[in-house]
Amino acid sequence: MERQLASRFVAHPDAAILSSQPGLGVVLGARVLGEFGDDPHRYATAKGRKAFAGTAPVTRASGLRTVVIARAACNQRLVDACYLWAFAALSASPGARRCYDAHRARGATHHQALRALGNRLVGILHGCLVNRVAYQETVAWPAAASAA
Repeated sequence: MERQLASRFVAHPDAAILSSQPGLGVVLGARVLGEFGDDPHRYATAKGRKAFAGTAPVTRASGLRTVVIARAACNQRLVDACYLWAFAALSASPGARRCYDAHRARGATHHQALRALGNRLVGILHGCLVNRVAYQETVAWPAAASAA
């Protein structure tokens, strides 16, 4: 089954862009592609793609209180795929690792930091798909490139 999945995935026009993302292999890349769909006009902005993915946080404000929570109404299969993608990207991308470590240093839990990293990765994927370019570490994480 994995061979069939791989042969069909690599035949897709977006496969090279998805495979270039850190942490996305054939199986997880195909899952992300399948859940997002391949209509290039479905998501007008990265914000829309992030909301559909369930990685965009929800801010609830009432009086003097403001709480930022994880999105509850979302495609759970895509949320799970983005979570696994973010975890795999930790060892594949120095920029992703720095992003995760920065969230952890600010007091975020492991799960919160992975959700935030997943949100960033979905935005990067959106930019790559819109511009029809493969992932580039220095473009995706520009602050790290200028600091080096």
